[in-house]
Order: sequence, then C-alpha cells, then structure tokens
Amino acid sequence: MVIQTVIADDEALARQKLRVLLRQAPDVQVVGEAASPSEIVAQVQAKKPDLLFLDICMPAKNGLDVIAELSRDKNLSLPHIIITTAHGDYAVRAFEMRAADYLLKPYSAERLHSALNYARERIRNGAAKGPQDGRPGSAAASSPARIVFKSRGRILFLPITEIRWIAAEENYVRICTANESHLLRETMTGIESKLDSQMFMRVHRSAIVNLRYVKEVRRENSGDFSVLLSNGQKVAMSRSHHSNIDSLIARL
Repeated sequence: MVIQTVIADDEALARQKLRVLLRQAPDVQVVGEAASPSEIVAQVQAKKPDLLFLDICMPAKNGLDVIAELSRDKNLSLPHIIITTAHGDYAVRAFEMRAADYLLKPYSAERLHSALNYARERIRNGAAKGPQDGRPGSAAASSPARIVFKSRGRILFLPITEIRWIAAEENYVRICTANESHLLRETMTGIESKLDSQMFMRVHRSAIVNLRYVKEVRRENSGDFSVLLSNGQKVAMSRSHHSNIDSLIARL
C-alpha cells in the first residue's frame, strides 16, 4: 500500500527536510506541498491524501483551524494528520482532533519514523482520521489511543491502556496508572466521553475503572458492591450503578 502524503509548512527548508527524511520510507509518496492555509485546502481537496504533515503556525490562519474548517465539509474525507511544530501549546487540541502524532521541531529521523509507523498502523486498520469521522456529537467517533494533557509543566502523551482507574476530585479528575497519578482539569463526563466503553466502565459518579485491571466485584457486608483491581485497590460501586454489574461481569 502506498501512502499518499501532503506536506504543509510555510518554511521551504522545513518541507525540504521532511521530504528527504520521508525518502527512507518506500511506502510513502509525497504528492503535494502547501505553504499557506489556502494551499492546504486546495491540496487536500485535489490530492485527497492518506496522510498530511501539518505545521500549525502558518500565515493568516492556524493550521488546526483550517482542518476544523475542512472537517465541516461532510463530502470531504480528511487525511490522517501528523502535526509538525515548534510549539507545544497546541498538543491537547491536536489530539482532541484525533491527530495521529505531534512532532516538536527539531525532531529526529527516529522520532519521525516512530510517528509514521503509528500513522501507518492507523491507516491500515482503517482508524478514524480526524474530525470528519468524529464530529462533535457523532457516534461514529472512535476512541483515541492516547490522552494528551499538561501535568507539572510537561505535556504527557499517555496511552489509554495504561490507565487503571479515574477518580473525581472537585473540579478535576485524577488519572491513575500503575506507578503514578495525574490531576487533570476535566469533568468525569468529559473524560468518559474520550474512553472506549468496551474497556472502561463508570462504577460510581466519581469513579471509572479500566476493565482490564478488574480482578473481581465484591458484595460488602453492608450490601453495597465494590470493584477490586488487580493491584489490590478497592473502588466503590454506587447503588445507582448496580445495573452495570451484569455488563461488567460479561466483559471480564
């Protein structure tokens, strides 16, 4: 399979560097370039590429805004997108738009090809490309493989599969993995909407568990239920979520 690719960057040298690096990938064919938002639109409409390398900070309009604009055209199939930028501030928004990866300039050939491998896998598996396959409110949206957020001054790219459970803490949610936890300013409803319902289940208004790490469901002496995780962590299951028990057991 040949991956038809468009490179969008307002700097000619950046486009040239990317072209050279992509020559190491025999299944990637660069079919076009864009140096401005208007050219991005023209190239995507004309070439209908499988993959778009997109610089965010371009003349006149933000690159992500251009993609959001294109996504409103229901007759247009957007490509998979790899962000290439010198700015880390757009990472969260980029992944909310289902970008395949986010490359911070200057990036190495190894980092580029890691991103390319991930995009290649998504293309072959027919994963959702971007906002056009998962417009807000659309049931067709697929769950992202990673969740992106800022924590302690860092931008973290956390694989969804590493999340053990999530707890509500006032105006935040605490995302817990095997070795650490992260506090994210988000609602439980908001974070739940980003998760695969076949992998995660809401067991309490303030708790979501990853079913891969559920060891058992217990009935306590009080008559209430609790979910025991494989690491020994016990998470309460509220009465309002008792109806989920049968579904939970079916998935274990």
